[in-house]
Amino acid sequence: MPLGNPVNPTGSATINSTVTTPFTLHVIPRDQHTISRKDISPNALRVLYRLRESGFGAYLVGGAVRDLLVGGRPKDFDVATDATPEQVKQLFRNCRLIGRRFRLAHVVFGREIIEVATFRANSDDGSGDREVENGMLVRDNVYGSIEDDAVRRDFTCNALYYAIEDFSVRDYTGGFEDVLARRMKLIGDPEQRYREDPVRMLRAVRLAAKLRFEIEPATAEPIPRLAGLLNEAAPARLFEEVLKLFLSGHGVASFEGLERYGLLAVLFPESAAALKSNRSGALRRVLIEGLRNTDERVANEEPVSPAFLFALLLWPAFCRNLIALQRQGLAPEEAQRRAADRVTLHQLTTIALPRRFSLPMQEIWLLQSRFGSRQRKRVFRTLAHPRFRAAFDFLALRQAGSDEHQEDIAFWREAQQQKGPELESALEAAQAETAEEGDAPRRRRRRRRRSGPAAAGE
Repeated sequence: MPLGNPVNPTGSATINSTVTTPFTLHVIPRDQHTISRKDISPNALRVLYRLRESGFGAYLVGGAVRDLLVGGRPKDFDVATDATPEQVKQLFRNCRLIGRRFRLAHVVFGREIIEVATFRANSDDGSGDREVENGMLVRDNVYGSIEDDAVRRDFTCNALYYAIEDFSVRDYTGGFEDVLARRMKLIGDPEQRYREDPVRMLRAVRLAAKLRFEIEPATAEPIPRLAGLLNEAAPARLFEEVLKLFLSGHGVASFEGLERYGLLAVLFPESAAALKSNRSGALRRVLIEGLRNTDERVANEEPVSPAFLFALLLWPAFCRNLIALQRQGLAPEEAQRRAADRVTLHQLTTIALPRRFSLPMQEIWLLQSRFGSRQRKRVFRTLAHPRFRAAFDFLALRQAGSDEHQEDIAFWREAQQQKGPELESALEAAQAETAEEGDAPRRRRRRRRRSGPAAAGE
């Protein structure tokens, strides 16, 4: 038998058993909204219909409903139901149960996964399936009604339910109007909801950037005050959230949102400090240009590497540390290695950056100083380096901060197009010409100094 209660037109529900939020069910019939079944994944429809035919409530929920209402194309289709995860598994042979914090059913159709969640309650029933530690929700598997489920969601725009039984949209929190007004609004008391899960602050910024929504004042006001709570979130979770912020095609808007609400200084403290102290604005121009290029690659369905992304986001921190180390008298190459290690280690205390990304990130930085060299062996070694292409692309980005890199960019762009013997002849001719002028050592030193990473204090 289904667990959910019949849908009541009015009522109330509690969030964490302390805040009572009144709700009124608003049913938007099919002829008053823009969602069509032809825009919904056929596999999601299969799940919805089978749940319904088995006597359970079945609703498309959350981001998919929101995105379909604003004319977007959802990547994921999530389902909410009054069936328990175990009951869902009995209905679908291709189902697996996952999660401890939130027990979920994943119905697998090849490469597509339809996530099915049971309606959750907002109060602890004493079973031990709901745990709160220091105000943060760490386990939530107490099941309830659709009304309970709606008010425990984070934002009103995510608390909309598309009912397969009559193709209506069901709204308990005013989310339908907020979507039409392109407004991000938290359900319940904003400060309490952020304390339950600080990552909601990042979600507010990310969704506002993605959807081009405005964060309504009451939802936005606590964020700068509570930004420090992100330090309590798991570093591995923050890594995933950063990828969502910057690799979903709206990185520039996400970055600007993080800056506006004081979240950048928590996620990337050293980079934020470097950007603030860089009076010319060169470091920020490089970062914004890199994020803009990343957004274009995502829009064109081209691959984007997390290593390159973090090289970009932590570049201001690297430059600041490098300059400080060089002022202490360290040799350039040693200063570069130490700066790269120091930035990486410091960042790991906040965001768990895997070595498979941190090592290539450092290589991208360390290769920057090689681009000023025209020595034959160094040129060929640099071209053969597995990270050359990414490092060269990074060099091209640095032009947004300073035009001093034009000569190096032109040389290495041409070098990539030349065949081995052709490039070797060009390098020998250039070296012979320099030798005749009699000042080759001085010119080489000046070029390396100008092209090195320290110059990006630009």
